[in-house]
Amino acid sequence: MRVVVTDAEVTMADVLSLRLAISEPLAEGTRLVLRQRGTGTEAAVVLGTPGAEVRDASVAVSLAPLGLSLGRWDAYLQHDQDGASSRSRIHCVDPGFSLDRLDAYALSRRTLAYRTYRTLTGYLAVKISPAEPAADVRAVWFREGRFEVTGLLAYTGFDDDDAHHTARLALRRAAGPEIAVTAAATVKGVRFHAALSLCDVIAAAPEYEGLWEPTLEVDGLDVPLPLGGRIDDVDGKRRRVHYPDTKVDGVPVRPCYTVDDELRLEVGG
Repeated sequence: MRVVVTDAEVTMADVLSLRLAISEPLAEGTRLVLRQRGTGTEAAVVLGTPGAEVRDASVAVSLAPLGLSLGRWDAYLQHDQDGASSRSRIHCVDPGFSLDRLDAYALSRRTLAYRTYRTLTGYLAVKISPAEPAADVRAVWFREGRFEVTGLLAYTGFDDDDAHHTARLALRRAAGPEIAVTAAATVKGVRFHAALSLCDVIAAAPEYEGLWEPTLEVDGLDVPLPLGGRIDDVDGKRRRVHYPDTKVDGVPVRPCYTVDDELRLEVGG
């Protein structure tokens, strides 16, 4: 039996919702098996009894009760018949990426974020990541000696409305003595914009070359939000995303990402 996922998403209720194109009805006792890469840990859910003679089927599986841990989980269909077990990976033609869906999913406070995606070889998989409040970066640029950034507040529980929140952008040295440069930021609902003078950064540490860590401090939130880029389909931004650099008083400044997809400013070098 050939099964292909034509639409895949994790809903805001953490339910794995799949639309399947099938050559024949799913057999009784067919199970969806999720297998974790690296550990081989598995979780299985029975999908139900035989269906009608249709070429399309919908499947909904609640992920939270499965107790899945962080990592990537490959999806299989398994069926036992006459003492034999048959298992096959699930083909997928949906890349599992919709920025609108991901933005809506990130509005709620969560501890884990579930996301479906299509592997490079064309199979269905689920990625599970930590979901701590963060400022997700959508654009970075330099203008008139300023570092400017816009983005979306993720996993804070704020509503996507017109409410304004008092906020400031802070830039701190990632290592060495504590030095911070701050500037007011604009937060409307879950959208933010901030600009900070790079001249102030150079003046604060004229002899320092290295990385500076930006955070967004928002009234109503207990901790500063790290700036990064995780709510999209680009993993490994350190290698794949490159912003134009600039010079301030002869000192080069370049935005870059860490291996964990958090934004940094590289000053000097």
